[in-house]
Amino acid sequence: MFYFLIKPSAIKSYFLLLSFLILFSCNKESEKQLPPQKIKVVKVISKEIPIYQTYVGQVYGYKDIPIRARVDGYLMGIHFKEGNRVKKGQLLYTIDPQPYQAQVAESMGQLAKAKTEMVRAENELKRIQPLAEMNAVSQSDLDAAKAEYDAAKASVEAAEANLRLTKIKLSYTRIKSPISGLIGKSEAKVGEYVGKTPNPVILNTVSRIDTILVEFFITEAEYLRFFRNIKKYQKKQNNANSELELILADGSTHKYHGKVDFINRNVDPKTGAILLQASFPNPERLIRPGQYAKVKALVDIADSALIVPQRCVKELQGKHSLYVVNKENKIESKQVVIRGFYNDYYVISSGLAPEDIVVLEGIQKVIPGMTVVPEIVKFNSQLPND
Repeated sequence: MFYFLIKPSAIKSYFLLLSFLILFSCNKESEKQLPPQKIKVVKVISKEIPIYQTYVGQVYGYKDIPIRARVDGYLMGIHFKEGNRVKKGQLLYTIDPQPYQAQVAESMGQLAKAKTEMVRAENELKRIQPLAEMNAVSQSDLDAAKAEYDAAKASVEAAEANLRLTKIKLSYTRIKSPISGLIGKSEAKVGEYVGKTPNPVILNTVSRIDTILVEFFITEAEYLRFFRNIKKYQKKQNNANSELELILADGSTHKYHGKVDFINRNVDPKTGAILLQASFPNPERLIRPGQYAKVKALVDIADSALIVPQRCVKELQGKHSLYVVNKENKIESKQVVIRGFYNDYYVISSGLAPEDIVVLEGIQKVIPGMTVVPEIVKFNSQLPND
């Protein structure tokens, strides 16, 4: 009879290994027994559709007029309520007028002196002219009298121009609104010295916002496609949906459509983009200058385009992918390139075939190679014109 001595640690390791093998085999057996899951899928749609793109733009007033201090001095008064509407010609600010009133008085005195000198020169000329005709005085005396009168007359004109200038400067001490619109917050307080750097020169801004302007950039290629296809689409749709839409920061869409009314003369060679400006009605004055918004624009017309619901597509680090069910009812992952969007669909330019079936629900539950039971459903778009 033979006896074998086995260390307790070896016995413990043996039982752990045996337990792991039993558990692993049970898991394998359970996996084999799980039936394939039902997954809702949709068929890829192929049809002619307009393709839209969104561009980030900045909002400006139809007119944004800076209110400047055109003369320097102490700000004496603010005659409006900040953030309210003002009318054209309404008094906004007053600057201390006393220095400019003194300049006007001085200019008036210089003008009076110049006029007095002109009268004296004119009388001297009238006295010498008849004497010159009788040869009682020399021709040089007559020429000197004429020159003196002309100089006096020019001095009067210069004094009058100087008086007009000082009166204009005096008028600048009363700053009025150049347009009717919405005024903002003042950049200076009463008592501040304004009109010279570093003190405020631009005191405020008045904006007309019943119509707003949105500036945005598009690439050169998008610009060419945009204007080649917009006319074709307008003819097909009788101008429907050819106008621009404005998507606000909260995701809502501005209820008034806009149109492009300015295209910059050149493409920026550094960025390869061109500046466009669109105007949108804003009668409720909801949108304010300085806001950022997205401009939704028709950029192309796609023939037999492949579209899938946006919820089918995943994005990771700028790359887009989706799951399809192949002929063996197994899940495959495909990378796709998005050309644009149409309502709540993505337009796919590559990576997808017309006969593909795309996973609609349970994207987080499936993995490549997994066998499923596809249940084809119709996707109900939440947006119009589907």
